[in-house]
Amino acid sequence: MRLSRYLAHGGVASRRAAEEMIRAGRVSVGGEVVTDPARDVDDASGVEVDGAAVTAEPREVWALHKPAGVVSTAKEPGSRRAVTELVDSERRLYPVGRLDADSTGLILLTNDGELANHLTHPRYEVPKTYRVTLERPPAERDLERLRAGVELEDGLTAPAEVSRRGKHEIEVTIREGRKRQVRRMAEAVGNQVESLRRIRIGPLELGELRPGASRRLSDAEVRSLWEDARPR
Repeated sequence: MRLSRYLAHGGVASRRAAEEMIRAGRVSVGGEVVTDPARDVDDASGVEVDGAAVTAEPREVWALHKPAGVVSTAKEPGSRRAVTELVDSERRLYPVGRLDADSTGLILLTNDGELANHLTHPRYEVPKTYRVTLERPPAERDLERLRAGVELEDGLTAPAEVSRRGKHEIEVTIREGRKRQVRRMAEAVGNQVESLRRIRIGPLELGELRPGASRRLSDAEVRSLWEDARPR
């Protein structure tokens, strides 16, 4: 197995972050520093990061209903809680992508760096669906603009699936992962988001999972995530 993939499977970091750690000289194999992410290793190779041994651990994927005020990081240096604190696992989990601290809903946590990369990398176009409450009722022309794509400071958004769910409420599905994208899209059509809840990632739905609660995904659910994360 490639060294970068071995580190990702060991829950150290995503594959991309693992490659950076390797090139920075923080990884050794059999007591020797290795800077080639493609180096072939296994459990008997003696892989260490910053002097600490790394072994491949069983991979886990968890679904969490993130409450407002909780941050989407592995550790939070401040007073706010991190999403990893809400999952009852002994593994070194980290969040797959992010939700703003004031946003709620479905977020995944895993120690499988390869899956995390497939779910977040733009080339795989994994759909994410949000239930959004707006400050004012949106006009149909505003919804059409969102569907077609709106201009943000970092470029034009891809077409989105947008449907009306109430006087102030819409449902938005996007296949990008820009920072605070849905909120900025609403601002681009002259509106403001009052609340935002992610209800679906690929084939996985938030369902009846209550705020703050989490559950480990079944093997079948993980396979379905892999299926949805195939290149488009």
